[in-house]
Amino acid sequence: MKLNVGVLFGGNSVEHEVSIISASQAMAAFDSERYHVVPLYLSKDNQLYSGSQLLDVKQFKDLDAIKKKVPQVTLYKEKQNIFVQSVKAFPWQKAQRIDVVVPVVHGTHCEDGSVQGYLETMGIPYAGSDVIGAALGQDKIFMKMAFAYHDLPMVPWLYFDVKAYADDKTKQLKKIAELGYPVVVKPARLGSSVGISFVNAEDEIEDAITTALQYDMRVIIEKAVQNLREVNCSVLGDELDAKASVLEEVMKYDAILSYKDKYQGSNKSKGMASTSRICPADLDKDTTKKIQDLALESFKVLACAGVVRIDFMMDAKTNAIYINEVNTIPGSLAFYLWEKSGLRFSDLMDALVDQAINRTRRKAKMIFSFETNLLEGYGSKGSKGVKR
Repeated sequence: MKLNVGVLFGGNSVEHEVSIISASQAMAAFDSERYHVVPLYLSKDNQLYSGSQLLDVKQFKDLDAIKKKVPQVTLYKEKQNIFVQSVKAFPWQKAQRIDVVVPVVHGTHCEDGSVQGYLETMGIPYAGSDVIGAALGQDKIFMKMAFAYHDLPMVPWLYFDVKAYADDKTKQLKKIAELGYPVVVKPARLGSSVGISFVNAEDEIEDAITTALQYDMRVIIEKAVQNLREVNCSVLGDELDAKASVLEEVMKYDAILSYKDKYQGSNKSKGMASTSRICPADLDKDTTKKIQDLALESFKVLACAGVVRIDFMMDAKTNAIYINEVNTIPGSLAFYLWEKSGLRFSDLMDALVDQAINRTRRKAKMIFSFETNLLEGYGSKGSKGVKR
């Protein structure tokens, strides 16, 4: 019997379209002999839709039109089973059972633990990092704090929020000057290079901060790496077992790889898989091993699961290595790194489904509640039960 796999994508995020590209690749990669794929498209206004038309990425050229072609649906649980049902279904219409969900969402309100929290609450088996891992991976400030606690290598950095900047702009600008130009300015909780600016001098910094604050209430300022090489590594697994992929070196033509470079090039329908890269990266064995070990450590520190991509920065002259960030649901699910590592895209999807099911089985053996009822006999003296 085939497993019914819901692929959840879209969402209220500036990376909405990126998610559609990644999900279309993932859905096409599933082995049709083993799985029945159920698209679960979350629109920008947070309405859920499902239908076979959503398997075709070309249908998304008009995001308003697609919502008229497929039914709006809801998820509900009956006993231990999860179902997808049209909100306008007649009583005799059969609902679609879902065995497991693979989230392929990117950015805030989606990848940041929001979707994972919903799936946890519903008791739906799902692939990838859980609420904590997803939230830490999305929030670059907390991610860096966790890395700092474990003495993992990062460039010098600082952060502030919109209130601190408004209350004392001069103070924040002075701190940036002390960090030293050039710097990179980032929103705290976005990916795909959205809202990022490379700032060479003080006269450019305020515009960059204004841009970043359009996307988040908090901003990160990082010391720019001179002679930059960008190297990425994917990790697949969970807290019990994980492995690192081969490395890639991303080729760029500007100071930072932009959203346009990643997704609006000549092969934009291929997402991150179309980015210019050298894979495997041209690095010696010792450097490769060091980066792979750091990737595995980063994965462990953030309590990640599923498939992630860890981005590194290298100084080409000193060979210093810095962790840049962790993508808990990477663009294109980083399948291109695993194909170069000898793992087919279909096998990657098998691994994600297995990870989701195995985690659910382990959780089923854990204690989350007690077989007691504090409200039994609750009456006029019920205040005695109030926790103090």
